[in-house]
Amino acid sequence: MTASAAGRSTYLWIAGMVVALDQVTKALVEDFMTLHESRTIVEGLVRLTYVQNRGAAFGILSEAGLPYQSLLFSVVSLLALLAIALYAWRMPAQSRLPQTALALVMGGAVGNLLDRARMGYVIDYVDVYWGPHHWPAFNVADSAITIGVALLVLDILRNPQADESAKAEVAVQPAGPGE
Repeated sequence: MTASAAGRSTYLWIAGMVVALDQVTKALVEDFMTLHESRTIVEGLVRLTYVQNRGAAFGILSEAGLPYQSLLFSVVSLLALLAIALYAWRMPAQSRLPQTALALVMGGAVGNLLDRARMGYVIDYVDVYWGPHHWPAFNVADSAITIGVALLVLDILRNPQADESAKAEVAVQPAGPGE
């Protein structure tokens, strides 16, 4: 294993744990609940409700009925995963907060992609509500993606000059022969 790969093993572990936890919880929901069944966890706030999401995150476009919708979302997910992986690989392994954030996003994306590839939909089950107001049902993968994105925003707000200094470094590097 190269030094660069060894330094990233923690992030691969994080992504793998997100995928494992996501798939285990979805299997439990599928095995022990019927479609649309609800079980109260915290009265007036949280229920487990088994739904099959054929749309994007948080049910966006679930009723769109687009031709090849599952395939379309799978291809978009694969392209996003590739872009995130390339970005994470180019970022220093020592950049712990953004690397952790990207690992969470990638683990969540893989978890939902596995569902979509296997079944054509994503299993969602966390139903948060307050009175008549409901947040769209979600799962561990969606939570990891949301937390990862929030951590990336936090890192940008905490370190706005880091992005600019990285761009300046690239611009200042001397040109090689023939450039």
